[in-house]
Amino acid sequence: MAFFFGYALSTLPLIQAGLGFTAALSVVFAADTLSIAVMEIVDNAVMAIIPGAMDAGLVNPIFWIGMIVALSAAFGAAFPVNRYLIDKGKGHALTHQYHEGHQGHGGRRHHGPSGASSGGPGSGDDQGDHY
Repeated sequence: MAFFFGYALSTLPLIQAGLGFTAALSVVFAADTLSIAVMEIVDNAVMAIIPGAMDAGLVNPIFWIGMIVALSAAFGAAFPVNRYLIDKGKGHALTHQYHEGHQGHGGRRHHGPSGASSGGPGSGDDQGDHY
């Protein structure tokens, strides 16, 4: 289900941006597969090691506590994977070119060590907004 919904939620905006279904799906497969796989592996592993979480019903607090812990751990594991992929021009970076308001590679803002965006208006940097 995670792969189905993950792919569906990523494919719809690409189709709305004008990409055909097959092309959108191939971009999404390349962009999302590793991230979803990491999240699912970590989520299921954490749920499996929490005593009683796998057998708990929806009304049992251990199920919800387990879900909070497992999904938090899965997010923590997937975040650096996604960050690495985006930094390498892969992952969700593959989908950015299809979204409205995309800036070309030369117009992409660069973030300094502080995380502050440079290249904005008045910065003297020719890497500002190019629409």
